[in-house]
Amino acid sequence: MSNSTSRSELWLLLVAGFTACLAYPLGVFAPLPIAVRTLLLTFFGPLLGLGSFGLFRVLSLKRNSVCGGLGAASNAIAGALFTAMMLVQLAAGYRGEDAYAQAAWLGLDVAWDIYIGVGTLLFAAAAYSHEWFGKIIGISGVTIAVLLWFLNLWTFPTPPANAGLFDAGPLVGSWYLVVTIAASRGVRRLAA
Repeated sequence: MSNSTSRSELWLLLVAGFTACLAYPLGVFAPLPIAVRTLLLTFFGPLLGLGSFGLFRVLSLKRNSVCGGLGAASNAIAGALFTAMMLVQLAAGYRGEDAYAQAAWLGLDVAWDIYIGVGTLLFAAAAYSHEWFGKIIGISGVTIAVLLWFLNLWTFPTPPANAGLFDAGPLVGSWYLVVTIAASRGVRRLAA
């Protein structure tokens, strides 16, 4: 390996990214007890940050990736905003949500979508010319990021799904799952 990241560190960071790809849909869509949902959704943000750092390290194995570093930074901010949003949403729901609480979580929801969109676009730009990812992953990531921004800003402050459109979040999550699997395959091929 051409830098100070060991193979085991890369695996640990990629496992964090893979876990984030599972924590989000399970926490949002699965009919789980509130305590389990809270645990999954509050740890999604830190796991997203760790997984994004792992993706940046993968992209930087053979050459410096400025886009990858900026993507990781943007996704770390997105993860923090997501955690704040979910805690506000869960607490507001528990206490009998009022208009102020709803406005707070709706604002945080769009903020998190903007930052995850920036991170996705930057990672997609870095992946475009990388041998483990390529043009299809790069172009699809840029397309999904732009779609996410467009839908959220077009319908602001109402979430796109509530405005008769659709939530592009599952597309973003699916893209990161594909990218994490591709990164894992690449790391597996590295010499020990």
